[in-house]
Amino acid sequence: MKAKVIAFCKKETVFVIAVLIAIVSAFFVMPSMEYLGYLDYKVLALLFCLMIIVAGLKEQGTFTYLGERLAGKVKNSRQMCLLLVLLCFFSSMFITNDVALLTFVPFAIELLYLAGLEDKCIKVVVLQTIAANLGSMFTPVGNPQNLYLYGVSGMGILEFLLFMLPLTVLSLGMLFVVILMEKPKAVVTGIQEEEVVPDKKKVLIYAALFVICLLTVIRILPWQVSLAIVSVAIFIVDRKLFSKVDYCLLGTFVGFFIFVGNMQNIPAISEMLQRLLYGRELILSVLASQVISNVPAAMLLSGFTENYREILYGVNIGGLGTLIASLASVISYKLYGECKNAQRGKYMGVFTAYNLVFLAVLLVASCIS
Repeated sequence: MKAKVIAFCKKETVFVIAVLIAIVSAFFVMPSMEYLGYLDYKVLALLFCLMIIVAGLKEQGTFTYLGERLAGKVKNSRQMCLLLVLLCFFSSMFITNDVALLTFVPFAIELLYLAGLEDKCIKVVVLQTIAANLGSMFTPVGNPQNLYLYGVSGMGILEFLLFMLPLTVLSLGMLFVVILMEKPKAVVTGIQEEEVVPDKKKVLIYAALFVICLLTVIRILPWQVSLAIVSVAIFIVDRKLFSKVDYCLLGTFVGFFIFVGNMQNIPAISEMLQRLLYGRELILSVLASQVISNVPAAMLLSGFTENYREILYGVNIGGLGTLIASLASVISYKLYGECKNAQRGKYMGVFTAYNLVFLAVLLVASCIS
């Protein structure tokens, strides 16, 4: 039992921390019905809906199927690297950075080994991780912190996209430069395992449900309607998907909602944090992300400032840097560590070097934009 608790705490560290700080804060602001007002139900409902829909698409092998179709068209190692990285960059805008990496990192490792390009594995996985973290910043549904900040800021969908566009384009350009420096080498591609073809009917249903969620994101459809439609549809189509939802992520949001809400109700702490943040939102959100990761950083800091744009930039580029700056980066590291002849030390060196370069360039660009 003790071993299971320790294993759970290691796996869901952020969730455990969120629960603990919520409990501690309750000693300073006694629990009451006011706690219910702390929660952003729209964010929680959308997160739930998006996670279960993407789980359905992933269960059908939709993303891997598309990746395999594209991989069959590459002719050299440079094209292969570009494909694998861009798959993460663009897919993360809609299926989130962690799902993009869970899908395409194992796919990339398998493809590279089959093509005799094991030596490219570390670099490609590192660039996939950077691509997923940066591509996901373009849309409100790309990652949890964007969905949350989009909601609290009150930004319109077009306003949000235009605001994030410059950094997204710069990120894409940097990825192109790094990959195009790669010397091309002829390869033979192909996945040897039996091909899994998605159920078109289910894929269309999940796609329709995703559109319904987008209507809620752009504030056309109430979140209660989307939640009801998605829940009923999934129960009918494939109720097993309810077990695929990351309930610990939802619990993490609840824990931070309670903690931040309580801190806002303690005048001395609230005023101190507001003074500390004023004029420093960008740099402090980047620094906080390095230590507690970007989702908690977004939720914590946004509670004490209305300069949401700086926070938005900070927590997104702040996902670069340390391994824990974005929990999606931890996913890639674990997936690479499971492959044959994994060199974890070398991976960390390459990961840190590329991340610091991208972080430095994007931070400068954010400061002068």
